[in-house]
Amino acid sequence: MKETEHYYLRQEEPNRSCLQALRGIILSLDEHITESIKWGTPCFSYKNRMFCFLALTKAPKSPYLLIVEGLLVDHPLLEMGSRKRMKTLSIDANEDLPIEVLLEILQQTLDLYTSGVIKTK
Repeated sequence: MKETEHYYLRQEEPNRSCLQALRGIILSLDEHITESIKWGTPCFSYKNRMFCFLALTKAPKSPYLLIVEGLLVDHPLLEMGSRKRMKTLSIDANEDLPIEVLLEILQQTLDLYTSGVIKTK
């Protein structure tokens, strides 16, 4: 079993299903998006450049999407917090995923990579 798959299977419900659904959405965006584990959490890269992460808050354990180049993404639901570069989107695993919001944020982020604003190899 791949390390990435093992990560999801270790999570308790409803976080497991939520994270797996988010994973599917991210991977379906573009054939150049790949998944690995970095710092103990799923990392998605576009042409070997970090794109986003799926993670859980410490307590209570709730999922969030971390956009690596979030500083360049303008969306009212993204939170900067004390970070200098990344922004997060909190996800309620007990509610339906906000698919339109997710796709809007992820597409806006992907456009940074495909347009060359963020250089890829």
